[in-house]
Amino acid sequence: MYSRRNWIKGALALVLLTAATGALAGNTGTEFQSLYTWLTGMVQGYFGKAAAIAAIGLGALFSLARLNPMPILSGVAFAVFLQYAPTISTGILTATI
Repeated sequence: MYSRRNWIKGALALVLLTAATGALAGNTGTEFQSLYTWLTGMVQGYFGKAAAIAAIGLGALFSLARLNPMPILSGVAFAVFLQYAPTISTGILTATI
């Protein structure tokens, strides 16, 4: 009984794996292009730079207060993430196989 179920599950898995097609990320349509441009400009523009500097500054203050280097390292990591996240997400979403 169980061997027949396992065989059916295996056959179904094999069919689903072989029937999968290549994934193509969507880069057509202009419905959200203005929102994307606004958000990218805000994150990589002066707002993003101000937020990065604030994160590093607050991390430095907390590091001095607690005598622990982790808050300033977290601020630096946040600043790096804020700068490179739009580029990475654009690269992932426009990738083709």
